[in-house]
Amino acid sequence: MYPRSFPALLCLTLWLGAILSTLGSTLTAADRIRAVEPTPQTQSWWSARHARAVARIQRGHVDLLFIGDSITQGWEEDGRRVWDTYYGRRRAMNLGFNSDQTDNVLWRLQHGEIDGITPKLAIVMIGTNNTTMREDPPEHTAAGIQAILTTLRTRLPQTKVLLLAVFPRGASADDPNRLVNQAVNERVRAFADQRHVFFLDLGPHFLDNTGRLSENVMPDALHPNEHGYRLWAEGMEGLIKTLLGE
Repeated sequence: MYPRSFPALLCLTLWLGAILSTLGSTLTAADRIRAVEPTPQTQSWWSARHARAVARIQRGHVDLLFIGDSITQGWEEDGRRVWDTYYGRRRAMNLGFNSDQTDNVLWRLQHGEIDGITPKLAIVMIGTNNTTMREDPPEHTAAGIQAILTTLRTRLPQTKVLLLAVFPRGASADDPNRLVNQAVNERVRAFADQRHVFFLDLGPHFLDNTGRLSENVMPDALHPNEHGYRLWAEGMEGLIKTLLGE
């Protein structure tokens, strides 16, 4: 492991011990919180994307980071024109990886993707794959998100962090995937201290008055189309300007 990872790993170890103690009645000693165990994906495309990301980071000059899964990676696809409009001039870097869960993000952050840079702001949105692909309970997903925040605060102490609520999933308000993501959001909003870490729930921007997620925003009830990415950008632009000091 990289020598520079020791402070982050020590902090994560102490934090995890505190979490296990706090959860007490919810978790037993035999429970394994995979969401906080740094783990890479094994597909060749993932390794190649990680290598490209590290190479770009090594060139420096990064002011804004987007960290997440396929929803974040989609800024390079359906969200490309919106990205160019809002972030092209801001020296932004996309660290979104398809199918990533919190543990995959942790591995990436500990293996070069934030080394040697001092961005002004990191935007984090992760967790929907934990709750569906692996069916982690909300408290495990929240623990993984907290571990990511701890890593960022330890390795990038001068960087502000904007934690986004996990986006709505499923067309209807009572969709089981929607409900479990809401349970995650209820837990992670408490992680914001409003000094270094800030929380923003953009869910209402994507929903109609009845709580339905329109196909005109997210055709598969998960990934935004270009209109959805525009709603995303518009919804956080004011806060981004403030946090970047513009």
